[in-house]
Amino acid sequence: MAPAEFKEAAGPRIPGRPPLYCPETPIVGGSWRGRVMTSTASSGPQRLASVIRLRPEREEEYRALHAAVWPEVLDRLRRSNVHNYSIFLRDGLLFGYMEYRGDRLTEDMAAIGQDEATQRWWKLTDPCQDPLPTRRPGEWWAPAEEVFHLD
Repeated sequence: MAPAEFKEAAGPRIPGRPPLYCPETPIVGGSWRGRVMTSTASSGPQRLASVIRLRPEREEEYRALHAAVWPEVLDRLRRSNVHNYSIFLRDGLLFGYMEYRGDRLTEDMAAIGQDEATQRWWKLTDPCQDPLPTRRPGEWWAPAEEVFHLD
């Protein structure tokens, strides 16, 4: 898939948090903070993927948190049109994948970022994560480019 088939979404900043979908400081992923690359090559949901490192000394804690994600965090994700959301782990690298099925991506991601429960959740999960050294300034989860898709 050529880079021309991707678009960047831009959106608001939340006080005290990295920017949400702001082109000058890209990010995507479980925390939806910064730029997002979404596939526009096919109809249906927008597929979003991102990566971040997991601190090895925090793996057990991170797994325990995600074994019991708070209902209010899950509810906010659903109300923001997030579906089929998974986080995978391999060799210390977290790979997040989600599908967005709405038509207001920027607003829905901002709603997640502004949600009090989500902000409390991030205070627990962020210390477990280690952003990639190749990320852009302000990124947390780094966006991953889709290079292949089969429906």
